[in-house]
Amino acid sequence: MREARSVERETIVTGGPETAADFAAWVAPHLSSMGHLAARLGSASASDDIVQEALTRAWRKRHLYDAARGTPRAWLLAIVADRATRGRRRDRAHVELDESHAPSVGALDASGLDLERAVASLPPRMRLAVDCFYFAGLTTAETAAVMHVSEGTVKSTLSDARAKLRARLEEES
Repeated sequence: MREARSVERETIVTGGPETAADFAAWVAPHLSSMGHLAARLGSASASDDIVQEALTRAWRKRHLYDAARGTPRAWLLAIVADRATRGRRRDRAHVELDESHAPSVGALDASGLDLERAVASLPPRMRLAVDCFYFAGLTTAETAAVMHVSEGTVKSTLSDARAKLRARLEEES
């Protein structure tokens, strides 16, 4: 009786692609978003590795995808965020961080403000919310799925992040 329940549950949860060709077609529309988020959360040079690790993990765990819990895009980007976080932790364990290992920052905008540096200075949770919502173009619901939090938490995190960014950018100007 116990086995029947697990088989039944597996059937309900399964929503991912079955074959390699189906998987490739399933992830293809999201590769660009995955690359952008990986570059935002990791270093530009590591973004391809992060995406590759995420795709490998997604392939292995594809049977766990549940469409009722979010879109394929949100599920894949959650895996990218996880792989980037693990990569940062792994790098910190092996390398002392200094300015040469800091996240890359863009050029100053026309007003002389460095938005990239300000975003990079946010705490990890706020930075993830900002990167997902503003830079990867996810909806609040998709960002919540990536962060494994409620939509309300995303909204308050974004509000707090905007307040911190406003304060930092006002200091710079």
